[in-house]
Amino acid sequence: MFETFGFENVTAQQASVVLGLVLGLAFGFLAQRTRFCFRRTLVGEDSRQAAGVWFMALATAVIGTQVAAGYGWIDFAEHRFMTSAMPVLAIAVGGLLFGAGMVLTRGCISRLTVLGGSGNLRALTVIVVFAVVAHATLKGLLAPLRVALGSVTVEMGDTVSLAALPGGVWAGTALIVALCALIVLRSGTSAGALVMAAMLGLLVPLAWVGTGFVLYDDFDPIVMESLSTTSASAEALFFIIASSSIPASFGTGFMGGILAGALVASLLFREFAWQSFDSPRQTGRYLTGAAMMGVGGVLAGGCTLGAGLSGVPTLSIAAILALGMIAAGALVTNALLTRGGVAGGAASTTRQSQPAL
Repeated sequence: MFETFGFENVTAQQASVVLGLVLGLAFGFLAQRTRFCFRRTLVGEDSRQAAGVWFMALATAVIGTQVAAGYGWIDFAEHRFMTSAMPVLAIAVGGLLFGAGMVLTRGCISRLTVLGGSGNLRALTVIVVFAVVAHATLKGLLAPLRVALGSVTVEMGDTVSLAALPGGVWAGTALIVALCALIVLRSGTSAGALVMAAMLGLLVPLAWVGTGFVLYDDFDPIVMESLSTTSASAEALFFIIASSSIPASFGTGFMGGILAGALVASLLFREFAWQSFDSPRQTGRYLTGAAMMGVGGVLAGGCTLGAGLSGVPTLSIAAILALGMIAAGALVTNALLTRGGVAGGAASTTRQSQPAL
């Protein structure tokens, strides 16, 4: 469809960078205001309210994505989430690692990107380490591990999504939305936060439709994708390092947009504050968590954003499994840390903050 717009000096790839930037700006702003974070829904002090925000966004993303698919704008039949040979071992190990890592760093990578735009230097450090390790798992030193774990598969046949179960697409959609609605109704989250969460969720189908329909070009096709931070962070990092040989992508624009959107929100609402590490022990914990998320995000096929908020709306069983394993890894790790008396090993994100001048 892209060629019908008559652009002569802009390719679909270049336009996708702008789309990613715009969606990233919106995501960063909304996520900063709602404190959007999957870890908080599981082990946060305000987990019920956090769950209300996260699952409101998910419900909206599911409805929007399936409406777009119903109109024929997008099709997930050939998407990696729908492979019949499901790499169950990689998803399970990756999900557990990512969940454990996000507890050690006190935030999933999307939340840490938002915090980085708000002045948190710990979060920015984690993003860099995460991106390097993720790239190493995709194409570098850790790639053999990815290949080995990914070779252990279960043949799913046609049952790769909830759409293959009795009731089809709309039954699967209704099931997820109903579960989300139950969590939202029990959360006690304010109406204003829920409205912003719904707006945040709408970014998911906008990204799917934008990259898979509006910017679809027969002569120069781009990957259909939605919100994600695993591959996007690696793309952004290596674009910064070697922009003359590595072109910007949707993910590059998206990561830059998150940082900028969070920065704008934190400055407007006077919440920008410099924060850094408090001790070598805390630094080690955060770096360990960053590395675990980097490996885990690639093995699981995405993070809480890529496999969760963007993946689950496709009704992919692999994405649902990945999110479940991430949750399990986070809960187990938090329990172990609490039992060991080191749950506070990573200081609160508001400790030793310095207002920006």
